[in-house]
Amino acid sequence: MKQLVYLFKELRTEHNQLAGGKGGVLAHLYQKGYPVPNGFIIMPTAFKKDELIPEAWGQVQTYLKQICQEGGESSCAVRSSALSEDSSMASFAGQFDTVLDVSTDDEVRKAIRTVSKSRHSKEVQVYSEVKGINESHDMAVVIQQMVKADISGVLFTADPVTGNRNEMAGNFIFGLGEKLVSGQVTAYTFKLGRKTGIWRRVAYDGPPELKNFATKLYKLGNRLEKEMGCPQDIEWSIAGGTLYLLQSRPVTTLIGHNPTTGECNDSMTGNYLWSNVNFGEAIPQVMTPLTWSVQQQIFESWKLLPGYQSSGNIGGRIYLNLSIYASVLSALGKSKQGIMRFLEGLLYTRIPESIEIPLIPLSKRTMVSFIFNFVGIIITQMGVVRELPRFLSTNPAWCERMQKQLHETNKKAELTFLWHNEIFTHLKDTVWSVMGSTTQFSDYTIKLRRELIELLGPEDADTLISGLSSSSNVRDASGSGLIASLGPVLGIAKLARREIDRTEYIDQYGHRGPNEFELSVPRPAEDPGWLNQQLAQFEKSPIDIEALLIKRRAEFTTAWNRFETSHPRKVRSMKRRINKVAPKARMREAVRSEYVRDRWVARNFALRAGQLTGLGDDVFFLTIEEVLNVLSGDETVVKFIPARKDIHRRYSSLPAYPSIICGRFDPFLWAVDPKRCNDIYDAYGSASGSTYDSSESKGNVITGSAGSAGRIEGVIRRLHSPEEGDQFQKGEILVTSQTDIAWTPLFPRAGAIVTDVGAPLSHAAIVARELGIPAVVGCGNATMRLQTGDRVLVDGGQGVVIKLTTSGPSVLNKDSDCRCV
Repeated sequence: MKQLVYLFKELRTEHNQLAGGKGGVLAHLYQKGYPVPNGFIIMPTAFKKDELIPEAWGQVQTYLKQICQEGGESSCAVRSSALSEDSSMASFAGQFDTVLDVSTDDEVRKAIRTVSKSRHSKEVQVYSEVKGINESHDMAVVIQQMVKADISGVLFTADPVTGNRNEMAGNFIFGLGEKLVSGQVTAYTFKLGRKTGIWRRVAYDGPPELKNFATKLYKLGNRLEKEMGCPQDIEWSIAGGTLYLLQSRPVTTLIGHNPTTGECNDSMTGNYLWSNVNFGEAIPQVMTPLTWSVQQQIFESWKLLPGYQSSGNIGGRIYLNLSIYASVLSALGKSKQGIMRFLEGLLYTRIPESIEIPLIPLSKRTMVSFIFNFVGIIITQMGVVRELPRFLSTNPAWCERMQKQLHETNKKAELTFLWHNEIFTHLKDTVWSVMGSTTQFSDYTIKLRRELIELLGPEDADTLISGLSSSSNVRDASGSGLIASLGPVLGIAKLARREIDRTEYIDQYGHRGPNEFELSVPRPAEDPGWLNQQLAQFEKSPIDIEALLIKRRAEFTTAWNRFETSHPRKVRSMKRRINKVAPKARMREAVRSEYVRDRWVARNFALRAGQLTGLGDDVFFLTIEEVLNVLSGDETVVKFIPARKDIHRRYSSLPAYPSIICGRFDPFLWAVDPKRCNDIYDAYGSASGSTYDSSESKGNVITGSAGSAGRIEGVIRRLHSPEEGDQFQKGEILVTSQTDIAWTPLFPRAGAIVTDVGAPLSHAAIVARELGIPAVVGCGNATMRLQTGDRVLVDGGQGVVIKLTTSGPSVLNKDSDCRCV
């Protein structure tokens, strides 16, 4: 006889999907030893039009006797377990019926029918429409031993309103909890607070009747959150001095991802401080689901704090979780000022002191795990740095071999094998190379730049750490070469002069282009029109880039002579240290270029998967796990693609989000706020929770970070994308949100560069310093406050832009008249 009913202890993983959200979770937790009252699950296949089929009723009667004899209870609770219930998308709390305290067989059978039929109610239909769920709500039914509760309650392991994970919030009533869950009575409230630091204890705030159970509730909530992997909404009861677990489901308001629509917002998963200063320039546009999922898998080995993601997805854009670093430093006794200095060194940007950084409570065991993970990352990076020359010499050949294999692969199974055994492993290894080279260059250069600023000021300091593309700066320096970021723009000049042909250009630089980390974006090598556009712009406004580099080297010589005169005792040591900057910088940029080449391989894997499955470019709206499933024949997720394309379009229509986000952030509400700020969002910083009032952003002064020294006065040209480059006139001040390699061909024409996102060692700053162009980066809201035609003074050394006059019609009808000040 077919089994239609399963005891909690009998349910296996393969049955979970049909057991419903509640039944599957309760069985799992019962098997894990949680204090769940024993019970069993009636599967949906046991019903015909909401009535139990005869063989199912026979199995129910057998199990009823078993659990009643075991528990010594004469009554049961009959509860819903719809397949869509208690999921990450929707809880359906209180929407389906529950029948309590039933004893006789006849009462149980009627209760089962009542619960099953409740899936057709108007309330369920309305809730489903709101949540965008169109399923018929196949229903499993759970029957458990009845707990005659003295106290019944719910516990949220994170505040469901604010997202604060430093406190657990709950409600309770005396007696059975059904009236509490359905909202029929006013409940008592309580909070379980956690002190930050290595040691912590539970702080109870609520009525005294529950105080003796505060620690048990906290331990239960903490354990469940770790078990289930996200904040939990827990139903519990106390009977005869024993704490029972009745249900645990995700707090749907704190879930960062809706797998149906593709909506992502990790700012909703808790109360954290986020920044995209490091990521915003590398990945300037909204990511497709495939790009984000590959990024997640690649960075899986970079988890520093157990249970917390080091990076998150907010509205399709990647952010770094700064609360992790701040919490560890706080636990080690660092002051807020010390934490701020560390974060500013990590990000190369300022964080307003008025922001209260949300901290994560850390136990001693968690701190040990963090230190272990951090040391492991450092050791791995050190080993990777030693292998960088070998990686740079072998990676182009590996990419070429992979591209050929992808082109020749005609079987889905072979394509899956190639991803698992070649491509993904290589991508993870390359990321370690990128991080190792970046850390090595950044740590060294930031420290040296600070010392040089103290000795000479920002302009000479920037000049002495520039010239990275020359063969030498200080007289006995060794090494030569061009930083990879300048390769494409110099290549265009050589192509225009016919020193190289198109094939040579594509071989060297065809993988570098706009939004090059996004897998769905074609590379220049795939689009002949891109190269034609670059040549047309160059011919319209030719620039002698080599002359700019020669001029920069002359400026270096002048600055170095000043240093020799003013600090003769430091000449030898400083010469040695400066000579190390260029090789480190060239290594960092070369490794990044090779990583982009690797991502082109990942893109071609996706394109091949799209061809073999018939999905075409729609493949980019699946996660990498889903792509592999489709290749294996499971096409269930394909139906979600239209909704995901729609949310991607909606995210892409919004302005770039603030580079610093504190607390929970809704990109759609922020975008329509007339008072919004583009630099910082602090959910707790103002009455509206939507803006951050920075005194540095008032009046005509816009403050950012010193990107490249120099002062120049000129006219603004605000561009949204490099494709608008034909509008850009020689000598104008380029203002844009952020830049990547696709913007580089415009740099030689610019009188200065101003960006919303960026840092002193970001792409815009490095290339600008290399060419001797003043730059202010990381302004946050420059694109909001400056319009094409505005006249400004840019002081790259001080990191400020001063608005002199607003735009006028006559200014735009002639070439910009920039002049150095």
